[in-house]
Amino acid sequence: MPQSDKAYDVVIIGGGPAGLAAALYTARDRYSTLILEKNGLPGGQIMLTEHVENYPGYQKISGFDLVEQMKAQVLSFGAEIAISQAAGGITRRDDGMLEIDVNKGERTCVARSVIVSPGSDYRNLGIPGETEMRQATRVSYCATCDGAFYRDKHVLVIGGGNTAAEDTVYLAARFTDKITMIHRRTEFRAAKVLVEELYTAADEHNIDIKLPYVPVAIVPTDDGKDIDHVKIRNVETDAVEEIKVDGVFIFAGMNPNTAWLKGVLEIDDGGYIYADPLTMKTSMPGVFAAGDCRRQAAMQLATATADGVVAAMQLREYFRDPSTWTVGLPDQSGRGW
Repeated sequence: MPQSDKAYDVVIIGGGPAGLAAALYTARDRYSTLILEKNGLPGGQIMLTEHVENYPGYQKISGFDLVEQMKAQVLSFGAEIAISQAAGGITRRDDGMLEIDVNKGERTCVARSVIVSPGSDYRNLGIPGETEMRQATRVSYCATCDGAFYRDKHVLVIGGGNTAAEDTVYLAARFTDKITMIHRRTEFRAAKVLVEELYTAADEHNIDIKLPYVPVAIVPTDDGKDIDHVKIRNVETDAVEEIKVDGVFIFAGMNPNTAWLKGVLEIDDGGYIYADPLTMKTSMPGVFAAGDCRRQAAMQLATATADGVVAAMQLREYFRDPSTWTVGLPDQSGRGW
């Protein structure tokens, strides 16, 4: 960890794709740049993806290899990466500098500007086999990311909200041979128009909707490489069924890693940071937000890196004239963002 008495031009909180992209641009602009990464390795969620096929310029690459290349780029331009360093708060001093609390008061970092890119985590179900099959790339939380891997396959979809309804239709129309969809309630939580589209798609495509059911366990094959079957339970009768599927898509929502920013930045009820989508500016002057942590983010690798680039470029403008921060900025209460 760099010495706490060194002041940086920018501290980037979170070493995922958004943070690494931001650091590439700030370091190339010769701004002293520090990335604070709470985990033992940078990369975030993409590190768990074995095959990335939707990032421009790469026909196929593992998340680990892509992050390694991004990290090497960032380091080559002089940026610093500090691992196992969790930010715990941001304070704006009277002189305009920003102080970042690190590891619960263990250290303090000082910077002229901060880019927060802590990302979000997929909400797990916590059932047996979920983690193992996720690591084997047989459990996914993103239809756009992984749908193409299940062309002409049978998948299980778990969820009842808007994303579950929309992405089930997306998978059925473009890729899968069959979908079994389960939801724990007798009615979907999704908007009525989306539910109507789902049932229309079920008639047109091979979608078996089972209500009310919950998953019990994802059982791997003996070699641990594939799913042997999934156990599901009828909530009303407690009857357990086993279904054979090639993959499982879980749409249980996201948890943005922003709890430590409550009371610091304007955040919505879901934990997402209010940020101007054109500039990435937040409610605190000098602090930008990038990637999956911000409200209305597209939750894609390419858009996360784009957010980081925009934040880094807007940072230049802020350094030229900090007084322009509020020009065109939405209402600071969060309304209008």
